[in-house]
Amino acid sequence: MDGEPRVPEQRRPDGSSAGPTASAAGPVASLRFSVLGPVRAWRGPEPLATGSPQQRALLAALLLREGRTATAAELIDALWGEEPPSQALAAVRTYASRLRKALDAGVLVSESGGYAVRGLADGALDLAVAQELAARAEKARTAGDLCQARDVLRRALALWDGEVLAGVPGPYAEAQRVRLEEWRLQLLESRLDMDLEQGCHAEAVSELTALTAAHPLRERLRELLMLALYRSGRQAEALAVYADTRRLLAEELGVDPGPALRELQQRVLRADPALAEPSAPAAEPASVPVRPAQLPATVPDFTGRSSFVRELSDVLASASGAEGQVMAVSALAGIGGVGKTTLAVHVAHGARAAFPDGQLYVDLQGAGPRAAEPETVLGSFLRALGTADSAVPDTLEERAALYRSVLDGRRVLVLLDNARDAAQVRPLLPGTAGCAALVTSRVRMVDLAGAHLVDLDVMSPEEALALFTKIVGEERVASERQAALDVVAACGFLPLAIRIAASRLAARRTWTVSVLAAKLADERRRLDELQAGDLAVEATFELGYGQLEPAQARAFRLLGLADGPDISLAAAAAVLDLPPEETEDLLESLVDTSLLESAAPGRYRFHDLVRLYARACAERDEWPPGQREAALSRVLDFYLATAAGVYASERPGDRLVAGLEPTAYPGLHFTEGSAALDWLYTEAAPLLACVRQAAGTDRLRRAVDLLWAAKDLTESGANSRQYEMTARAMCDATRDAEDARAEGRARTVLTDVLLVSGRIQQAEQEARLAMRLASAEEDAPAASWVANSLGLICLHQGRHASSMPFFEQAIAGFRAVGNRPPEATALCNLSRAHLGGGNVMAAVEFAQRGLEAHAEFGRTVRLANSHYALGIALNRAGRHDEALEHFSEALRIFSDHRQRLWEGTTNFRVAEVHVAARRPARAAQHAEQALALGCIGGDRMRGNVLTLLGRALTALGQTDRARACWREALHLYEQVKAAEAEEVRALLTPA
Repeated sequence: MDGEPRVPEQRRPDGSSAGPTASAAGPVASLRFSVLGPVRAWRGPEPLATGSPQQRALLAALLLREGRTATAAELIDALWGEEPPSQALAAVRTYASRLRKALDAGVLVSESGGYAVRGLADGALDLAVAQELAARAEKARTAGDLCQARDVLRRALALWDGEVLAGVPGPYAEAQRVRLEEWRLQLLESRLDMDLEQGCHAEAVSELTALTAAHPLRERLRELLMLALYRSGRQAEALAVYADTRRLLAEELGVDPGPALRELQQRVLRADPALAEPSAPAAEPASVPVRPAQLPATVPDFTGRSSFVRELSDVLASASGAEGQVMAVSALAGIGGVGKTTLAVHVAHGARAAFPDGQLYVDLQGAGPRAAEPETVLGSFLRALGTADSAVPDTLEERAALYRSVLDGRRVLVLLDNARDAAQVRPLLPGTAGCAALVTSRVRMVDLAGAHLVDLDVMSPEEALALFTKIVGEERVASERQAALDVVAACGFLPLAIRIAASRLAARRTWTVSVLAAKLADERRRLDELQAGDLAVEATFELGYGQLEPAQARAFRLLGLADGPDISLAAAAAVLDLPPEETEDLLESLVDTSLLESAAPGRYRFHDLVRLYARACAERDEWPPGQREAALSRVLDFYLATAAGVYASERPGDRLVAGLEPTAYPGLHFTEGSAALDWLYTEAAPLLACVRQAAGTDRLRRAVDLLWAAKDLTESGANSRQYEMTARAMCDATRDAEDARAEGRARTVLTDVLLVSGRIQQAEQEARLAMRLASAEEDAPAASWVANSLGLICLHQGRHASSMPFFEQAIAGFRAVGNRPPEATALCNLSRAHLGGGNVMAAVEFAQRGLEAHAEFGRTVRLANSHYALGIALNRAGRHDEALEHFSEALRIFSDHRQRLWEGTTNFRVAEVHVAARRPARAAQHAEQALALGCIGGDRMRGNVLTLLGRALTALGQTDRARACWREALHLYEQVKAAEAEEVRALLTPA
């Protein structure tokens, strides 16, 4: 941070330093001054009058004098330069007298024919605070703590409040303005440089675009912008920035870019791998990095497997050694119950010290019907590593790339449990020297390149007996060694079977080992099947199931029926139809028997094979059979009732929930909107699994309505892919069931998904089919919503006149049932139709009506949509400042409700306002924010943003970068066959 200014140093009258707080009378703590903006003074919270511009100039000169006395001649020169007025000396004395009266006694002193400011307390001058923060930031950066350094620099930069010494006249003030502005830019460049070191390139592009527009000849800012664009995958734009800079420097100064910029251009041209971000994207600055510790607990009685432990530990050591030159991967394969997970967890715990940056764990559910999606796992891993939700990309490829970047430079161990195949595992591997991965699977992963393969077989008789003895106790086994050998042999030497049998014996003090051996050898000859693949695991589970009390057994059977990666305590209570307290006791007792796992406080999951076994038990033992259907019906009711409550809390007054299928089992109730949204996003995976599970059952209609009530999962940009897959599955299921009403609603939901992602042609096909079904079934709620969607489709297609009848139909349908919020939404959409037809006054009127209607129900998401619609209309009317006010309020509400895609779309509209108002730098900044956040409308809307960004950059003289944006926009438009392609082709055609 070269060039930072010196902080005023207070001195005693004898000239010795007293430090920034000392004075003869002690520190004057109540006085504060600012010079990094207008020159102001406060006593406590009260502002003080600082007088005329010349009087403020005198005060500023004294504050910036570094504690030394300024002579009258020096002050006259500071205020007026070479042509002072005839009464300059008298004026200086008058200003000093007035300031002395305004300030505390002893602050402004006279000595040796001059003046000085004395006795200021710590933090009394904003410049001194900024200098101290800058020094702390430099120290943190030197120590390698970039998060801390960035945070401190942000605080320092926040002290600037507009132009330094704003409105203060005189040559001294002008010189200080130049000096302090240069220092601010140096601090800003330092902070942006650290942003890029931490991988925050996408966020930095917006800010750098605005800064290069404001300071077009500053090469360091151009260099940072090139680097940020390159790391954002925008190589063409990065090269265009260089071309724009070279042309500008030649025109303005007659020089070429400096060596640093030229070298960067060459590295971008050859795609130098070293340009990749050097470290991981950081979460919000914190004093310590996020260090996940997700390994399940290791079993205290781990026994045997010594050769495997040594083998795996050696492989991990190859990654965690001093050189750390490789990324180690070990894949353990074997039948279910053979102890793959137990061994992997034990080895991982033993290696924890060698991986100080954390350990990640996930159950990939590969043996189940619906294995975990790699993109979902990557999202969870990124959040565990400190990446904010808003920074997690949408696609698998982007998440995998960010994951590898986050792990770069760290030593992290990743345990991937129960993998389906190598394809599921590959995106989850760190790929970074110093990291390691342990994989367990039922299949041998010969196609996992570079993996160290381990085939895990059953225990040896000696190891099996040792494990049994540790659990049961040496005293009980010693006298019945042969019986103990009989038990472990009957268990097929499978670790899980041995653990279950031994735990059963340990819990029954009246049994002998011989009693257990006799039970295992008795009528249940299934033990012979322990030697034959998966059936061996099922027989082992049968032993554990036989130990359960009736209430435990019922819970085990019924919980296994529900799909999903895990289940919450509240949902489990619905499955069992029991109070939460009693449910928790049962579930915890099942955890103790190892038949259930505690995924997190209040959440539970089955091992995939245990779930299959539990379902088999339910089919065999649950009587009457209707109890199984009743359990699944209750949990569906629970999800539907809770999701309807979340919908109602987010959209008060919306009567959609009144038209949903009735529920017999209650849901949760939330007093805070944030808690309701937390529940929806946390439960997304089991909720969507519950919907899919209803296909082909009498629960189909409720499942479709649950999907409809949970529509925020797609509109917010969260869980979009899983939501769409579920919607398509419901369309197929309802069609196969010949349930026209349910199919109409399922296709209504799918229409919304396709609209959000910008697939307009597919959305139109679904919407027209949904309208036919809803009309035939006289399903008024669905018909009204589909009419609104058809209107939006027409708007996207530029058929504004055609959209109006659809919006009017939607308005009439919503009004007929008194559903005011969606009626207001349709009014806002009708505003867009009038705007497209050129009737700006009508557009403003309809948007205002929609806003007034939404305002009746509070600060909801749909109120934000109304502000958004009115902002568009006002912009077209030329009322730019009013438009910005409405867009700003929309942004605040969308942010509060976690509507990331709507935030991005609104930033695009703000950029449109700034283009119309001829503020291209501001426009470019907001367009970049829209690109970083994403927008409603998918690739087509991204093309719109890039087109607008190109126009703003052209106005800023950055024509090469503008053309790079337009080329990308054209590519996107051509992919979706958008009419806007012709406009962009014209922009790219030389005049």
